[in-house]
Amino acid sequence: MKKICTIAFVGGILLSACSKTSLTDEQLLSPPDNQVANVANQSNQVHDIEFNQENLFPEGVVYDKFNNRFYVSSTTRGDIGIVGADGSYTPFITDPALIGSTGLEIDEARKLLYVSNSSAGSVGIYNINTGERVNFIDLKPLSPGAPFFINDIALDPQGNAYVTNSRTPVIYKISVDGTASIFYQDAAFATTGFGFNGIEYGNQNGGFLLVAFSVNNQVIKFPVANPASYNIVTLNAPLAGPDGLLLSKNGKDLIVVSNASGGNGRVTTFTSKNKWESGVAVNNFETGAVFPTTATTTGKSVFVLYAYLNRRAVGQSVYTIKQIPGTEKF
Repeated sequence: MKKICTIAFVGGILLSACSKTSLTDEQLLSPPDNQVANVANQSNQVHDIEFNQENLFPEGVVYDKFNNRFYVSSTTRGDIGIVGADGSYTPFITDPALIGSTGLEIDEARKLLYVSNSSAGSVGIYNINTGERVNFIDLKPLSPGAPFFINDIALDPQGNAYVTNSRTPVIYKISVDGTASIFYQDAAFATTGFGFNGIEYGNQNGGFLLVAFSVNNQVIKFPVANPASYNIVTLNAPLAGPDGLLLSKNGKDLIVVSNASGGNGRVTTFTSKNKWESGVAVNNFETGAVFPTTATTTGKSVFVLYAYLNRRAVGQSVYTIKQIPGTEKF
């Protein structure tokens, strides 16, 4: 049985209700066209997937369309787990080399799962069907003596990975054969706070990266051919600790997950008509004090992870993968 929560505005008041339904995993994660149309027409309907795992504190989530399941990371264990639509949690990757896992990304063409290994300064690559390790890349030799927090990963169509370091102003590149290099480095982005964070690749206009720069509440566009010609994206709505990003397939819409102010989160959708010189907010979803971190798409809906990292000092056992209304185009 699945837990379905609905929200609605009646007379300016937000109402919510939860009920049980017998939808299968496939129906929930990949609903039929007529069900998608109904959700699109009633954008205030949401589906929540709650899972229980004591002090897991996941930071990353990604949907695997081949196996119809979500993967979540763990900042405390490093493990990668599988979350089903019924809220079940199953251990998947328990590589001892993963100290604290954060961002996750899937190379769909090669059926590979990329895992950021935060303070260990590395990236693990695993088979999405078996969990077997395929490669492990140590990024520390590229920035000797520098602090590390390997945060998020984006992939281009050729299978090259771009990786952010939130403690040192560096974006790394890992080629398909596993060769690591520095894609971009600039002392102008040095900070004692959290710098480069979420990252997304857009395949339009020769290819570009959109990167959250958390400490300054900015999103920055880096052309792949010439990252030094970057621009700070002008947004008409404020960001508050931007973390995860999710770019639409056409490259014109961007979801920004923010979590400043003690974990009080916001999920804002922007659209751009000028190749991300600027963006206009078209949707805003307030999450409350759940410390949302990042977003993923099933191809029909966007889901955001409620990571509760603001509760690490006191503990947390229940986490939520929340469907965001009005995001079908992602």
